[in-house]
Amino acid sequence: MTAPISVDVLILGAGINGAGLFRDLCEQGLTCAIVDKGDFGSGTSAAPSRLIHGGIKYLETGELRLVAQSTLERNLLLKNAPHSVTALSTVIPVFSWVKGVSAALRTLFGSTTAPRNRGALLIKIGLAMYDFYGRHHRVMPRHAMWSKARALREIPPLTPRIVAAGTYFDAKVSHPERLVLELVQDGLQASPASCALNHAAMTGCDGKTVEVRAADGQAYAFAPKVVVNAAGPWIDKVNAALGVQSRLIGGTKGSHILLDHPELIRALNGRMIYFEADDGRICLVFDFLGRALVGSSDIRAADPDSVRCEDHEIAYFLQSLRSLLPGLSFSEDQIVYAYSGIRPLPASDGTAPGLISRDHSAPVIEADGARPFAIISLVGGKWTTFRGFAEEVADTILSRLGRPRRISTQSLPIGGGRDFPQGEQRARWVAEVARETGAAPERVGQLLDRYGTTARAILQAEGARPETLADAADYTLQELDWIARNEAVVHLADVVMRRTALAITGRLTMRDLHQIARVTAAALQWDDTRLQQEMAEVQAKLAADHRLCLT
Repeated sequence: MTAPISVDVLILGAGINGAGLFRDLCEQGLTCAIVDKGDFGSGTSAAPSRLIHGGIKYLETGELRLVAQSTLERNLLLKNAPHSVTALSTVIPVFSWVKGVSAALRTLFGSTTAPRNRGALLIKIGLAMYDFYGRHHRVMPRHAMWSKARALREIPPLTPRIVAAGTYFDAKVSHPERLVLELVQDGLQASPASCALNHAAMTGCDGKTVEVRAADGQAYAFAPKVVVNAAGPWIDKVNAALGVQSRLIGGTKGSHILLDHPELIRALNGRMIYFEADDGRICLVFDFLGRALVGSSDIRAADPDSVRCEDHEIAYFLQSLRSLLPGLSFSEDQIVYAYSGIRPLPASDGTAPGLISRDHSAPVIEADGARPFAIISLVGGKWTTFRGFAEEVADTILSRLGRPRRISTQSLPIGGGRDFPQGEQRARWVAEVARETGAAPERVGQLLDRYGTTARAILQAEGARPETLADAADYTLQELDWIARNEAVVHLADVVMRRTALAITGRLTMRDLHQIARVTAAALQWDDTRLQQEMAEVQAKLAADHRLCLT
């Protein structure tokens, strides 16, 4: 029988909320274990719109506290994770002058139907409020309004049906799955006695211990003082496995597609268009690593294990783009990748999906006679607010355990954002690392943008004569070997779908997959049977779930 391992906190689920809490608690000196049945950041946290935003649409539903927190956290992420989170200029096309005010007021006071046709007056008021709530730690310009003539001059393919446009800044995250991994790694560095297990199955709960089997077959029995259920849309299932019944989650499905569309990328010119589709739903399109990312749907859904981006959603996206940008053509053959996930929103019957609160909560199921630990479930939340949510829950746990907060995470850099050089410092850092490693300055800058200051270690392993992938020549075999050896890789999919952006950008080819598989197999000591199995599983998943068939 496995000897119980005493930990202060066991976190079940290593998405963005679980990873954020793990880092915070480890920074306070607690001993924690975080466990996920998949890879770090592979569930809902791998399926966002890739935006770090203040939630301008939440002004309509009166969630002003959430807007204030979201804009603050957005500004903090721009400072703490500059290698991953960058500013995003945003344009809102406006199709009327005064429509939508009365509908917005009804929504604000509890109507369960979303407003449509938000006019210029309403957009102007909303953007002014957004600036006000985003004033703390401000790092970006305030909003502006464009005339119709300027909007069509700036983005020529836009429909001439617009009357004006609003502009403001939010932010985007280039590698969300990597940011989750970095939070976990930062936690382990702060608390070496803690542990993090990906691809690990919870095999049982006898009341006092939670049993887990790791990817390598090793069995663990954790005896925690507190359990945190951070399983997102799987929260109710995990609570049932822990022996308690709950109905906390009533999620909605969000789907996205990525297009290979150079004309659209040029027209966007680094901006996002955040727009009303013809049926009033909010959609978006922006340049994500050279592809046009389009989303997102908001449909009630219950099973996170079977969610896919369906044909009718794709048809909706393409038709919305055709209506918005009649100067461009759109077709299914431009799609290089598609993905979908379920937002772990609170159970909410009878409310329009777009109006279900995006705020977070942490209900507690107290310990009982047979179960000595309380269970805290992380319900709702959004990518942008993970740090603030983690801080709130960490303070609750610290209070329960009688432990003080040692450090605030508000100004704590994340992963490769630590000591990130900006402005004039960037050129000095690039030159210094180029001298140290023998790498070309262009390569140093490329990896600095991709990994932050972690690039130094990768470049030291890469050396002056890197071997590149056959088709994606900006990735090297040495770089991928370093990832396989240092970033908790268990499966080939971890490398191509989460540690790198090769799959999501549609750049992954069969030839490159063979090279990556061989490098990963050598690093992790796979035999040929395991290598072939991993190759087959990746190809099947990319084709079935993401519309990416390798050639």
